[in-house]
Amino acid sequence: MRFRFPGSLRGRGALRGLGTSRALRSRRSGKLRVWPLLVFVAFVGFYYVSNQQEVPLTGRTQLVDMTRAQEVALGVQSYRKILSELDVVSVGPEVEFVQEVAELLVPVVEEADFSWEFSVARSPEANAFALPGGKVVVYTGILPIVGNRDGLATVLGHEMAHAVARHGAERMAQQKLAQWAGMAVSLSVGEMEPATQRMVLGAFGVGSRFGVLLPFSRKHESEADYMGLIYLARACFHPSEAPEVWRRMGQHAAHRQLEILSTHPAPETRVQQFQQWMPEALAVRREYCSSRAEGER
Repeated sequence: MRFRFPGSLRGRGALRGLGTSRALRSRRSGKLRVWPLLVFVAFVGFYYVSNQQEVPLTGRTQLVDMTRAQEVALGVQSYRKILSELDVVSVGPEVEFVQEVAELLVPVVEEADFSWEFSVARSPEANAFALPGGKVVVYTGILPIVGNRDGLATVLGHEMAHAVARHGAERMAQQKLAQWAGMAVSLSVGEMEPATQRMVLGAFGVGSRFGVLLPFSRKHESEADYMGLIYLARACFHPSEAPEVWRRMGQHAAHRQLEILSTHPAPETRVQQFQQWMPEALAVRREYCSSRAEGER
């Protein structure tokens, strides 16, 4: 048995529904609310000025909103967790190779006083990474590509530079800004039609990723390349091996994204940048290594 409303009640319900729909449509003015964007811009200005840092060696102004102690604690916690999930190599020629090069690099990194740790993990992946506070992990898959001590110094110097430049903390601050900007844009388009809101928010997401976050990530990689080149030159490794490492990395990569879609510069771009920096790196090597040789006499 079905319960049926009397016709008069059905009509009133339909009228009420129609009225509600019209009221909702009338509330949507279709206009952009500017005040959330103005509040966001004012907040970002204050936030940026209050959290400025300077990257060693390059002098670039960066946004970092956590203390070094907080950053180091976060790095140590992440390092222990990651090591527990990897096949860590404790002894053997691969570990000795990494430790030998690392011990020559650590003394010349004058811009940070970290408790450096270097671990080797068994993996076919050609990769290495650094965590805040001077924790570095090298995958065995990258060792045949680096080929020699100078090549490994290129990779380790690069990873050490990420830690010194506080790129991890800077990336976290950038992601916060992107989230807050998304909230401001969402509030600004709140009176627009749902389809328009989705279009605007989608465009914002694409724009922030490809216009801000990915370019910043590539800038971090290039900055670490430069700083790492200076470090290996100070340690008397041969800077000329750095572009050769990236030529080999380019040959090793089976599938590569377009640079604009990647977090890293293309190998060809990195080779060109190393060649531009090479005169400076060679001058640094002459300065540090000649003074070292005189001191050993």
